Amino acid sequence: MSLASVRAFFAQNAPDIAVLELETRTATVSEAAAAHGVPPAQIAKTLSLRVGAQIVLLVTRGDARLDNRKAKASFGGKVRMLDLAEVEAVTGHPVGGVCPFGLIASLPVYCDVSLKAFDVVVPAAGSTHSAVRIAPERMAALTAATWVDVCQQIG
Repeated sequence: MSLASVRAFFAQNAPDIAVLELETRTATVSEAAAAHGVPPAQIAKTLSLRVGAQIVLLVTRGDARLDNRKAKASFGGKVRMLDLAEVEAVTGHPVGGVCPFGLIASLPVYCDVSLKAFDVVVPAAGSTHSAVRIAPERMAALTAATWVDVCQQIG
């Protein structure tokens, strides 16, 4: 269902963007980077976070690490990662395929400014074998994302 909901999202909102399905598993940043021929940083990973009672999605570059101090300041409270069962229940996507597209329920989406280093990023597309190639600005626009600076400095 998850891949289907992502396909439907793009068919309705951005029919020019193709959902890429691969034979190779792309559930981790390193697997996705190898399969798509890009550096790990260019993979857009989606983190499912709880801030108090609220659940949010944060899309960051693949090699980024969350800065807890910045995240607490930006989101207004301490953040914690959802457990595996919670992730699929709230997004409709399996771990390794989580993305901000085709969600089963509306969730606030945030994009870390670290993504702006790239013209195109490669987020998952609802399964452990699918992805899209998309400009970070377009991804943010399509998902009504808010830009935040919540990751540790790279380099």
